[in-house]
Amino acid sequence: MIRALVIAMMLGLLGIAAAIGWGAWALTQPLPIDDVRMVEVERGASLARTLRALEADGILEHPELLRLWARIHGSGATIHAGEYRLRPGMTPLAVLDDFVAGRVVRRHFTVIEGWRFSDLRRALAAAPRLRADTADLTDEEIMARLGRPDLPAEGRFFPDTYDYLADQSDLVILRRALARMDEILAREWQGRSFGLPYETPEEVLVMASVVEKETGLPSERPKVAAVFVRRLERGMRLQTDPTVIYGLGEDFGGTLTRADLRKDTPWNTYVHHGLPPTPIAMPGLASIRAALHPAETDALYFVARGDGSSHFSATLEEHNAAVWRYLRGGRDSAREAP
Repeated sequence: MIRALVIAMMLGLLGIAAAIGWGAWALTQPLPIDDVRMVEVERGASLARTLRALEADGILEHPELLRLWARIHGSGATIHAGEYRLRPGMTPLAVLDDFVAGRVVRRHFTVIEGWRFSDLRRALAAAPRLRADTADLTDEEIMARLGRPDLPAEGRFFPDTYDYLADQSDLVILRRALARMDEILAREWQGRSFGLPYETPEEVLVMASVVEKETGLPSERPKVAAVFVRRLERGMRLQTDPTVIYGLGEDFGGTLTRADLRKDTPWNTYVHHGLPPTPIAMPGLASIRAALHPAETDALYFVARGDGSSHFSATLEEHNAAVWRYLRGGRDSAREAP
């Protein structure tokens, strides 16, 4: 009798050991998926509910086994809501570890140098899994939501890549880009070159936006900035096309005409002296630095060569010759720039 009991106990222990061994084996086998799968742990969802959903989607084969493992190890109640990326080769234990550690997917949104605020708004609206809280707001209302009702939205958001979580508000990205621009402007303003014709960092931002839109070759930004700085110092109009185009807005037909250059908008630097009233785009760090550290040059004019670079001239005579060579091509109807 005792012998039979011992044998039964041994068989039972062997069975338990076999079950444990099989369970450990099953939890370390790759998930039955052949490609990346995005899954969602809903806010407030239990581990049991989440695992059943994975089973229903054909991602997890033994949800109760994984739930038991989590209970034994005390990790079942600590999963984090969010979006997760499951990859081929992951094991159920690796999935549970991601849920417990909260390794949620961080998406990325890039603000491009030279964008207008309208471009930024369109990109935000199209960004996947980004909540469009600003969709029905005006530009002014957006700036008020960001705590800066005194500032125009144009040019105020620093071009960079920002990450976000699924279903976060687009205001999160705008707030971070705004703070980043504030930080960059304050830092760069402190190290500016001596004797520049700016009274505030806001004027630097305006100049940098013009440099951003006028420069075809990145290495020429300091020279372009120098031309505009020297023209400001001499009381000359900036006479730069991008400001005219910005002022025309939706009325711009794709090619500037003489009538466009005479149209009196606040941004038309062929009509008005000084800087435009607001930035015309979002400048990057290189353009901000160019505005604060313009090149040492006697140039007052430049004209595009047609290959992305520009020809810089110190006199009007030299500039007119360059315009004839690079822009007019022998046609008297072409206009000069700036």
